[in-house]
Amino acid sequence: MYSSAPSPETLTEAACQVLSEPDPTAKVERTRSYARAWASGEISEIGELLPPDRPARPNTPELKHPTEMPRRRKSGIQGKRAFIHAIAHIELNAIDLAWDIVCRFIHEDMPISFYNDWVGVALDEAEHFAMLAARLDDLDAAYGNMAAHDGLWEAALKSKDDLAYRLALVPMILEARGLDTTPAAVQRFKEADDPKTAAILDQIGTEEIPHVAAGVRWFEFLCNRRADEPIATFRKIVTTQYKGRIIPPFNTQARTAAGMDEAYYQPDILLPKT
Repeated sequence: MYSSAPSPETLTEAACQVLSEPDPTAKVERTRSYARAWASGEISEIGELLPPDRPARPNTPELKHPTEMPRRRKSGIQGKRAFIHAIAHIELNAIDLAWDIVCRFIHEDMPISFYNDWVGVALDEAEHFAMLAARLDDLDAAYGNMAAHDGLWEAALKSKDDLAYRLALVPMILEARGLDTTPAAVQRFKEADDPKTAAILDQIGTEEIPHVAAGVRWFEFLCNRRADEPIATFRKIVTTQYKGRIIPPFNTQARTAAGMDEAYYQPDILLPKT
């Protein structure tokens, strides 16, 4: 159970309490509790509390730069544990990213449905982490007993001053990439005679589609408010601010289901960075 703290009176207070919670299990519990309170109207005000630049983290896992991460084994029980641990780490960061977007950009005066969407995303990510942590336990492992990279929060820091950049970077680039890679991961675990992990990954992949959809919807809303053309703006962000590449193969079916027009990511945007 998470440590006692004053019950949040506003949504931004709730968000900051989650972000300030270092224990992953407690972070999940707080997310569940505050999402229920928001949905029921127990918490009804947005508030004005701003988040810390970095969320609280447990002592483990050791966080490394992505280039310092050891190469993961692709087979055997250790390879399976390492893969699930890596996805669990992504989902834990995703909880914080969803709460961060709730309280970092209050100056944008977004509609209430914006907050509904991201609280819902936070709850989904919490359930995803819980499923993966339980699966690690099944495999005599635990979240935190392997190194993990800090790339996701580095991306959050880079986009902390611009909501359009955050929406482009996190849901529309990074989470959309998850849509692309999930089918192969599901198939890998099926072939490894691990239907339980395959089913978890398949559920996560399905539930990530609305997250990408929320990113697209609010990115386009914000661009229209600013009188910017959405696709051109996205492509400018990718080519001038994103250090990675958007590379195929694409899960076009899932991206289309998320409302992402193919013009966002094909074809000349695929040129390698120089």
